[in-house]
Parts: sequence; structure tokens; C-alpha cells
Amino acid sequence: MVDVLIVGSGGAGLSAALEAKKEEKKVLVVSKTYPTQSQTCQAQGGINGVLQSKNSGDSVQSHIEDTLKSAHGLGDKQSISFMCEKANETIQWLDDIGVPFSKDEKNNIAQRSLGGASNPRACYSSDYTGLKILHTLYDTCIKEGIEFLNEHMLLSFIVEDDCIKGVVALDMVTSEVKQILAKSVIIATGGYGALYHGFTTNSNASTGDSIAIALKSGIELSNMEYIQFHPTALKKNFVLISESARGEGGYLVTKDGQRFVDELLPRDVVARAILDKMQEGQDVYLDLRHLGLEKIKQTMPQEYNLVLEFAKKRLDLDLIPIMPAAHYTMGGIDVDKEGKTSIKNLYAVGECSSNGVHGANRLGGNSLLEIITFGRYIGKVAQENCEQNQLEDKEYQVYKESKNGIEKLFTLPNEIDFYSIKKLLGVEFYKNVGLYRTQQKLESTLQKVQAWKEQIPQMGISDKSSTYNTNLKEFIEFINMLDLAEVVVRSAIKREESRGAHYRIDFPSENKQFAKKTLVKNKNQFKVEFA
Repeated sequence: MVDVLIVGSGGAGLSAALEAKKEEKKVLVVSKTYPTQSQTCQAQGGINGVLQSKNSGDSVQSHIEDTLKSAHGLGDKQSISFMCEKANETIQWLDDIGVPFSKDEKNNIAQRSLGGASNPRACYSSDYTGLKILHTLYDTCIKEGIEFLNEHMLLSFIVEDDCIKGVVALDMVTSEVKQILAKSVIIATGGYGALYHGFTTNSNASTGDSIAIALKSGIELSNMEYIQFHPTALKKNFVLISESARGEGGYLVTKDGQRFVDELLPRDVVARAILDKMQEGQDVYLDLRHLGLEKIKQTMPQEYNLVLEFAKKRLDLDLIPIMPAAHYTMGGIDVDKEGKTSIKNLYAVGECSSNGVHGANRLGGNSLLEIITFGRYIGKVAQENCEQNQLEDKEYQVYKESKNGIEKLFTLPNEIDFYSIKKLLGVEFYKNVGLYRTQQKLESTLQKVQAWKEQIPQMGISDKSSTYNTNLKEFIEFINMLDLAEVVVRSAIKREESRGAHYRIDFPSENKQFAKKTLVKNKNQFKVEFA
């Protein structure tokens, strides 16, 4: 038994763990992967914040207004104000624990412009910002004696009398099903970008497991139709080229060198402008040649190396072929500012949650700020409330059901290859649930997803071993992905307008009637309503 259990070891989970540990609580972090493999690494460009140490002409109010504007009427002002007002404290804390921020000529933390911001307010560590933050957080957790249980996959929540009692997890090394009892549980498992398999900057592990499990547990999800596409991923292999490339002055051009969009507009606008050119039959490129090798290697060493390795091109000499890729999911488990779900002592934070801080379109630089600021805050709330929960040392029914469920998966016939369906799902989502959507395409995709779900009993796994059975893990992930795919499409069909990252060709304007979040209810029928 533990006081505070954190599921997920990215920036949100590690920040929560450090805060929960302060009061000498017993804290355990459970993770499907390893902490340094978290999706936080993909947040390369920077972390937003108006710094009190700099007289930049920027203001917290301006940061709030930029975020609300980008959210297109779906932002929660209370959550956004809290995040922006805490930004200076958050960045100072990161600096204090040793994050190696880049510095300006006055030895202050350097800041750069990112899309949609009225001022350069993104603090950065060259173009390794998320990676440096993540490694520093993990090092600090080790110093504080926080325990980790890696390679354990979430299967179920243990709930009794509408109160969390722990979770059920699969030991991916042995295929053993375990129950882990806890007085407070924080879910920080990331988003569901892997729905766009083959067309995303996300790792294959970003399958939204906890979100699917929340839905099965009767917890509401919100704004699931909102997926942000990053404008600049390497064409063909979808390796992310950070927004720092445009923040430092990079251009987006056609083959003849013509710029066609303001590169620092919000991501949804820039991504659609790129796709428009591609649909006209034109290739689109990122052009950094005018910046020179010295500046590129100083401010974007990671991008330089990635492009050289994966595209065999040099940022200082070549045009870099790019296209938009699914990057960030703005929907998730519906929570309030304190990360509370509808189940007592169960919290969610980061990309798996939806607290209204991003609304219809996330600003670059706000994701890192969200996960650290709310991670710390929710870690504090969870440890303060954990003593209200009394645990019994017994085997809960959901544990027995989960154990039986895993045993059943081993018996399913392997008549249909789910890996091939997973590839088809990625293609279908990129084409029909991407930057441009229509009723016809969405309904076509929904029918296919429902048909695939009916075929699950014929899929099964070919590997029947119990040790390091990645086939089993990936099958469980795939089942979760299909549930979330249906929810995303149903939510996109319900929103008959265009707002932020959700663009309907058949409803190309914003409609005041839909200036509210979508809520997914009913764990069996996935009913979508507005609230």
C-alpha cells in the first residue's frame, strides 16, 4: 500500500511525485516505459513564462490573453490564469533544481518567440528543453528516494463506493496481473497521438490507455475531437522539427523559395496553410539557410543532427521537406483545476487530462508549463487528501476480473492480424480525422472503427509466452485505441462547426452554439453531449 500512486513518469508525473514526497508520504511511480522515454522529450521548443527577473515589456495578462485567444472560446479562464500566474514560480523552481536553461548576454534565462505568442516568452535549453527538464526531474526524484515500478501497464482502476482504492497493472516482464493499493492516485500517462499510427510525432506508446480505462470506469472525457497537428515534421518519416526552428527565424517556403504564411501564427493555421499547398501539388520546405551554421548549431543542435540523420540534409545548406503530423491531443479525462475526476481521490494531469487550459488549440510552450505547474499542484492536493481514504488489504473484484481478462486474451484465435488494422487506422485517421474533416468522411471512418471492434475476438495474439510478451501489450493498447478512435470520431461528428484544431469543410465557421466543451458519457454507448 502507498499513500500517493502516480501512473506515468513524464514531466507531469515526476513533478507530482516530487511535491507529494515533501510531506514524507510513501510515493510510488508506475510506468509502462521508463521515465527518460516519456513524450515530454518531444517538447523541444521551450516553456512559456513571464519572468519577474526581466523587464521585457511582457505581462502575465498578455500571456493569459494569448492563451484564451488560441483556445477559441473553449478555454477555462480559471485554469489558464492559474497556469500563467504560476509560470514565473514554475520556471524558477526548474532553474533551482538544475535545469540547464540557455542564458542571454546578461546571464538571464533566454526566451524565444513561439507561434501565437505576442511576446518572446518561451524559456529554452537550446532545442532540448523537454528532454533537459525530464532528466533533471528524474535525477531529483532519485535523490529524494522516490520509488519506481517500470514496465507495468495500467489495466483497471480499483473503485469502491465512488472512491479510488488503487489500480490493477500488468507486469510486462512476467505477464503477471497485480493490484497496487493506494490512498490517492494521479494519472499522468500522456495522450492518444498513436491513433495516427505512422503519421505522428508521438511514440507508439502514446495509446491513451488511462483515458480508455477512465471511460470504461464511467468517468467523463471532454474535447476528444481536438488533436493538434504540428506544422513541421520531416516528410515521409514524421520526425519532429521543433517550433524553435521557426521561433529562431526559419521560413516556410515552396520549391521556388516563396513564403506563403506567417510562420509564427498558431499551429492550426500554419498546418492548414502547408496542407493547402500540398493539396495543390506543391512541396513545402523549412528554410533555415539564412541563419548560418553557427546560429543553427548554437540554438538548434538537435534539429541539425536529426535532419542530418533522418533526411541526409543540412539545415545550413538545404531546403528541408516537411509536412504536418499529429502531435498533441487536447482532449482527455475531464477534470477541474485541481485535477479532480468524478471519483474521489483519483486525479489526472497533463496530456491525458482535459482541464480547459488549452481549449481548441494549444499554444507552443504551454504544454511544458501545464505539466510542471499542475503536476506540482496536484501532487500537493493528492498528498493532502490521501489520509481521508481508508484501504482494506484484500483482493478486489476488479483485480480478479482483470486477471481473467488477460487469461482470455491468450485464448483468442489469431485469425486477423491486428497490426495491419492498426496501420489502416493510422491512414484512416490522417486522411479523414485530420486537419480537414467532413460529415461523410467522419461517418465512413466511424463505420470502419466499429467493424474493427467487432473483429477483436478474431484477432488475438500469436505469442503465447509469458515473458516480455510485447505482442500482448500491443494488443491491449490496440483495443484501447479502438475505443478512443470511436470517441474521437463521434465527438468530431457532433461538433458541426470549425473551431481551432477542429476544422469541418462542411461547417467552415465558428458557431456560438458550440462554444462549449464536448463531454463523452456512458461507457457502453459513448454518448457525446455539450456542456
